[in-house]
Amino acid sequence: MPHNAFDLIDQKILSELQKDGRITNVELASRVGLTAPPCLRRVRTLEEDGVIEGYHAQLNSMRMGYTITVFAMVSLKSQAESDLREFEEHVAKLAPVRECHMLNGEIDFILKIVARDLQEFQEFLTTSLTTAPHVAGVKTSLTIRTSKNKPGVPVGGE
Repeated sequence: MPHNAFDLIDQKILSELQKDGRITNVELASRVGLTAPPCLRRVRTLEEDGVIEGYHAQLNSMRMGYTITVFAMVSLKSQAESDLREFEEHVAKLAPVRECHMLNGEIDFILKIVARDLQEFQEFLTTSLTTAPHVAGVKTSLTIRTSKNKPGVPVGGE
């Protein structure tokens, strides 16, 4: 569904669900100016169309014991599609890697990695990342502070 296919009510639904995925359908309907049945139909359509991919709890990494967040810039020896996929499949199995994005330019991938401490990250780096298939080099940057961490995408001018 292209972006321009979302009317104002769909945008309101998406915005409200992005703020609070646990909102009841009755409360959601009230906030967007609908009754419950048509609101639920719209939500289900947005889910079926793949606009809403899922619902999750946002966890506090520090309270979960993950005090280190690192961004790793990974260069591969080859950019052959099979090598890229093999690296992506390897990374998909690594729990500390929370995000993996393929890039255009000198760096092939950027990874967001969490660890309980610097020693745990160092061990992960040397045993799981630098030894990954086709890796030529890894440059890392340790996060000092996060000033914005807003999941999702902007909806309706927010």
